Amino acid sequence: MVDVHPNAWVSPHAVLRGDITLGAGARVLDFAVLDGSRGPVRIGSDVVVMEHALVRARDDHPVVIGDAVLVGPHTHVNGARVEDEVFIATGAALFPGSRAGAGSELRIHSVLQVNSRLAPGTVVPIGWIAAGDPAALFAPGQHEELWAVQRELDFPGTVYGVDRGTSMREMMRLQSARYGPDPS
Repeated sequence: MVDVHPNAWVSPHAVLRGDITLGAGARVLDFAVLDGSRGPVRIGSDVVVMEHALVRARDDHPVVIGDAVLVGPHTHVNGARVEDEVFIATGAALFPGSRAGAGSELRIHSVLQVNSRLAPGTVVPIGWIAAGDPAALFAPGQHEELWAVQRELDFPGTVYGVDRGTSMREMMRLQSARYGPDPS
């Protein structure tokens, strides 16, 4: 069920599918995709979802976006919670189980890793990764330091429902079945 507030606007070129709620003054621009087919997507008031953004809920991770949030173009919000007045720049990615605190900023191509919590008011610089609960910030070249935190966040279990070390062949077989046609 798609529930769009009378003061919200959705481009005729956007895709809204499944359990979607848009608050007053929300705007969904061209070619944005809001996918609530596997869980609810709740978007507050005065939120702008820009071109080519993907907002996708999951069975065990709904998407909740507060008020006065910018979801930039080519952004990926997947099973995340975003509090009020958050700025999400072009190409940022928020993974399942993550939470962006009020007034935080995820700058261009930054990442909020799975099951990580970004404290209110935190700025994730361009291209950096925030990981952990509470999230620490890692520059792109800090792979070893990031991995020490990231490996404990259970990315394969949270995103794919498998144990670490499961083969790509098995993971993609499961994903292919998951994203196949609806059985109804």
